[in-house]
Amino acid sequence: MISNFFLKKKNISIKKIFPKINKNFIIKEIKPLHLAKKRDLTFFDSIKYKSQALKTNASACITTAKLKFFLPKNVEPIIVKSVLFELATTIKKIYPTADIDYPDLILKSPIKSKYKSVKFGNNVLVGKGVKIGKNTVIGSNTIIEHNVQIGKACIIGSGVIIKNSLIGDRVVFQDNCKIGQKGFGFIPVNNKNIKFPHIGKVIVADDVEIASGCTIDRGSVDDTIIGKNTYLDNQVHVGHNVKIGSNCMIAGQVGFAGSSVIGNNVSIGGQAGISGHLKIGNNVKIGGGSGVVKDIESNQVVMGYPAVPLKEFLKNNKK
Repeated sequence: MISNFFLKKKNISIKKIFPKINKNFIIKEIKPLHLAKKRDLTFFDSIKYKSQALKTNASACITTAKLKFFLPKNVEPIIVKSVLFELATTIKKIYPTADIDYPDLILKSPIKSKYKSVKFGNNVLVGKGVKIGKNTVIGSNTIIEHNVQIGKACIIGSGVIIKNSLIGDRVVFQDNCKIGQKGFGFIPVNNKNIKFPHIGKVIVADDVEIASGCTIDRGSVDDTIIGKNTYLDNQVHVGHNVKIGSNCMIAGQVGFAGSSVIGNNVSIGGQAGISGHLKIGNNVKIGGGSGVVKDIESNQVVMGYPAVPLKEFLKNNKK
């Protein structure tokens, strides 16, 4: 499996970026707390992620003076005033092209001998290193950028753009979906917005169906993930780092802000909005037009803005 789609500068030491720290090592990757391993750099910017910080295996962590006490003793704390600003500038130094979605300029028509059992429509363009499974169908005017992997028996509609993504088997993308583009991330500094580079990817599991006009942003440091057998209706937007579980049903025009985690068997009605960094449990049902601004435990039915348990919503809206 490809771990990264972006050009990474080689042999950058942690002291080259943060010369005042005690520890020195060549940075292997930048990873979130729960995925970081030895020689990885991570970050810790909110007490909400305390449990992950306590168990992280990273070698160094960008954090604040107040939060450093939750890190294991073997993790070198890098104390800063603004964690996300320092993280953004550090990622830019290591992955210099990840803050802008540069177009893939070496796209070519697919070589039919390389994809013998794949059917292509007119004007399809494929990048270097792309892998496409047997019996997959690719619609006209679709673009598949470098190193993307698509599984077996997939149906990719017309006008679809896929980049920085790993796609499972029997996945359906209807027309005009955009998958794997940079997410919406900016750090405001001195009346200027600093772009936050996105070095993650999109992972779509088997038997997922994504309807027309959906946009799924790649992860910033983590990945964006759509679980098995989940269906997204037309014009759904999935922000960076969002994780949607298996067997979910998401109706049209639902929007997910970044880094929220959605459980299994979740149903969400049309035009609902899910705020960022939330956790939605399993078997949750969210009514159409709702605004979810806090975590929801498993097996709940909620509706309204802000979303509340259905019985409370009905009581509050009696005529």
